[in-house]
Formats: sequence, C-alpha cells, structure tokens
Amino acid sequence: MMILLWLAAPIGVAALAMLWATWAGRPRRRRRDDDEAQERLRAALAKPLPAKARGVVAQTLDRPTGVAVRPSQRVGSGPLGRR
Repeated sequence: MMILLWLAAPIGVAALAMLWATWAGRPRRRRRDDDEAQERLRAALAKPLPAKARGVVAQTLDRPTGVAVRPSQRVGSGPLGRR
C-alpha cells in the first residue's frame, strides 16, 4: 500500500483540475455593460481612417535559403584571367 502513495499527488492534481474546469466553464450572467461596450466598438469602427498615414517603406527581405552565393565576377577578372 505504501508503494501506491506516489499516486496521491497526481490524483489530487487531476481532481483539482477537473474542479477548476467545471468552475471555469460554468454559465455566467450577462454583464450590463456589454451593450455599451458593443456600441463603443461599433462607433470606433465606423470612424473614417486617416487620410494619410506615416510614410513607411516596406522592406523586402531576402529569403534565407542556406546556400552561400558569391557576388558575380566579370569574365577575365579572375587571378588567371579565365574566360
């Protein structure tokens, strides 16, 4: 019986988790300010956007492929003058 004592902690934690899930998932009453909050959100979304936003230039980043690419060289500019 003493060897099963280590099961007490996981069983207790599981029971507490089940109780918490039951409590967290309970049906709740509707708050009174929900309608007011929805009206504020509707008014905020109805506002027109600013005419001109900040001039931020989108940067295009090179996708890393994992392959090292050397810059191109001109023909004949190598150490041996290869073509």
